[in-house]
Amino acid sequence: KNNFSFLKNVEGFFLVSAVMVFSIQHAFSQTEVEAWGNIKGIRIDGQLIEFESSLQVVNKDWSRIMATALERQRPKYKRDGTKQIVDTRIDSFYFSQIVDENIKDQSAKVNVKFTSKKDTDSSELFFSLLLPNEVYANGDIVITATASNKKSDEKYAINKLDKNIDASARSIKFTGLQQDVELIFDSVTKIIIKKTSDKDGNNIRLYIPLQQGNIINGETAQTNFAIKANGTVDKKPIVLKLNTNDEGAVFAGFGGNFRLQNPKNDPQIIDYCLSNMRVAWGRVEMPWFLWQPVKDSNPIDSAKAGKLHPHVKASMEMAQRLYKIGMPVILTAWFGPRWAVTGDFSRRPRANGVWGNPLNVDSLQAIYKSIADYIVYLRDEYGVEINMFSFNESDLGINIRQTGEEHAALIKGLGAYFKSRGLKTKMLLGDNSDANTYEFIYPAMKDAATHEYIGAISFHSWRGWETKTLQKWADAAKEMNLPLIVGEGSIDAAAWNYPDIFQQQTYALKEINLYTRLLSICQPLTILQWQLTSDYSPLIGGGIFGNNEPLHPGQRFWNLKQLASVPKDLYAMSIQTDAKNISCAAQGDKNKSAYAIHVVNNGATRTATLTGLPSSVKKLRMFTTSKELNMKEGAVLNVVNGTVKFDVESESYTTLMTE
Repeated sequence: KNNFSFLKNVEGFFLVSAVMVFSIQHAFSQTEVEAWGNIKGIRIDGQLIEFESSLQVVNKDWSRIMATALERQRPKYKRDGTKQIVDTRIDSFYFSQIVDENIKDQSAKVNVKFTSKKDTDSSELFFSLLLPNEVYANGDIVITATASNKKSDEKYAINKLDKNIDASARSIKFTGLQQDVELIFDSVTKIIIKKTSDKDGNNIRLYIPLQQGNIINGETAQTNFAIKANGTVDKKPIVLKLNTNDEGAVFAGFGGNFRLQNPKNDPQIIDYCLSNMRVAWGRVEMPWFLWQPVKDSNPIDSAKAGKLHPHVKASMEMAQRLYKIGMPVILTAWFGPRWAVTGDFSRRPRANGVWGNPLNVDSLQAIYKSIADYIVYLRDEYGVEINMFSFNESDLGINIRQTGEEHAALIKGLGAYFKSRGLKTKMLLGDNSDANTYEFIYPAMKDAATHEYIGAISFHSWRGWETKTLQKWADAAKEMNLPLIVGEGSIDAAAWNYPDIFQQQTYALKEINLYTRLLSICQPLTILQWQLTSDYSPLIGGGIFGNNEPLHPGQRFWNLKQLASVPKDLYAMSIQTDAKNISCAAQGDKNKSAYAIHVVNNGATRTATLTGLPSSVKKLRMFTTSKELNMKEGAVLNVVNGTVKFDVESESYTTLMTE
C-alpha cells in the first residue's frame, strides 16, 4: 500500500516548526525494502524519508501497467549483510534487484537486472519511483546532464509542470518539504517524469527505462544507480493524553493459532511459545476431510475402534493441551470432505481466480452431524469444551466458500444443531479473510434468528488497515454486543514464500504497529497470532526455513511477548496524541488500578509525556523492544499528579504497566 498517512497535513504541521526540535542526522540510515522489491524509503535516525519504487511492465500505449506489489507476484527475498536481494517475475520478464544500503551516508546502491523469456515489441520495462504529493507538491526537480551535452542543470517547479519531462540525466534531485531524494546514475540515463493522478492521489512519478526498443527472447540488461535521501528529523517531544473514564471492550490477552502442519518443527516452536509467554486464547484445526472422508460412516465409532487418523489425533491433542492450560479454544475447519462440498475439488484458485467449494445443501444434516460428532468426541474423550466453531475465510473460499446469506443460514442451522446435541459451542461470525470484506457479515447481523448462536465476530488482519475499515468491525461488535476477535493476526499472508523477511526490523515494526492500532480502534477480545508454530514462526533457527542456528527469539517474538505480558482482562481506554509516526493504545481497570499503555514509535528517539493517570497510580514499569532491545525493562517510572515522562527509542515498541 502507498501509505503516506503520517505526512497528511504536513504543510500546516511545519507552520509551527518554530516550537519544534529538529536535527539533521548523518550518523546512520536504513533502507526499507519490501519482500516483493519495492523500496519504501530511507530512514535517517529512525525517521522514514518516504518514497516508493516498483518494477513495471508497461504497454507501449500505457494502457496497461503491471507492477511489483504485495501478493501480485511470487518473489523471493534474501538478506545478505547490507544487501537486500529480490528475485521476481512479471509476465515473461524475470527481474533481480539488489539494494545495498550505505548506513553512513543515507544512500543505497541499486542494481536491477532483467531477463526476457519472449520476443515483444509491445512492452517497455521501467524502474519507477513514486514521490508523495504532500511532500513534493511545491518542490523542485533538478536534472543534471553531462558536460559533453553542454547543458547546465535544468530546474523545474513541480507545481508548474504541465507536461511530461523526457530527458537524459547523470543525476536527478527532488526537493520537497523538509526532505529531498536524489538519484545518481553510473552513466547518462534516459528518464521520464510524469505528474500522475491515480488511486495514489496526485503524485510525481519517475520512470527509468530498463531497455530501449524491441525485446527479444533471452535478452538481458541491467542498470545501476544510487538513491540518496536527506531531511530534517523530527525529535519534538510528544504528549499522550489518557482518558480513564472512556472505558471500552475487554482485552483478555494475546492469543495464537496452532494449526499443525509440520510434525518435525512445530513442537519446538509451540513448546517455546507456551513456556515463554502468556497465551490467552487458542485456535486449532478440525481436519474435517480426515475425520469423516465417507459420508455414511460413523467417525466416533471408527475413532473408538482405534482408527483415528494421526493428524486428527494430533489436532485433538493440541486442543486438549490449550484447554488444560485454561484457554478458550476456537475450532476451525479448512477443507471439507468431498461428499460435503460441490463442484470440482481444488485446493488452489481456479483459472478464473475463484477459490474453494460451496457446501452441498443436499447434505446439510450430515454436515451438521459430522462437525458436531467431532466436538462431542473432543468433549467426551479429551475433556475439551470447544468455545466457538468456524469455517476459515469462507468469504474468500479458503476452503469452504459461502455468500453472506449462506453464512447466515449456516449459523442458524449448525448453531441450532449444536444446541440440540447439548453442546455449548457457539458460531463465529465472519472469520473473514481480511477486514475489507465486512459486508459478508451483514446478512447474519440483520437476521435476528442467528443472534443466539453467535459467540463472537472475527476477521483476519492481512489487509484492510485503514481506520475507516477497521472501524466497521468495531461498530459491528458494538451493535451486536459481542466480542471482536482478530482470528488471524499478522501483516503479510504470502510471507511464507520469503521467510527471510520475518527477521527484518521493518516487518517486526509493521506488525506491532498494526496490533497497537487494532487495540485502539477495534478493541478486540484477543488477537490470535498466525501462527505460534513453525509456520510463520516468530522464532529464529531450529532448522526452520533452512536456518540451522540454535532456536532463539527474534524481535517479533519479543514484541508478541511484551504484548502478551499485560495484565489480563483489562478494558480498552481512550488515549490520544497528535504526534506524527506514533501509534498508541491503552487498557485499564479502574477497580483494580491496573493499566497498560502501548506506544509504537515509527520515528526518531524522543521524549514522551503521559497525562491522565489516576491518582492511585504512583509507579509504572517500562519495557522496550527494538532491533537492539529485547523487552528490556527500564527504571521504574514515578508518576506525579497523574503525569509521567519517559523516552521512547527510535523504531521501538514501548509498554508501560502497573505492577
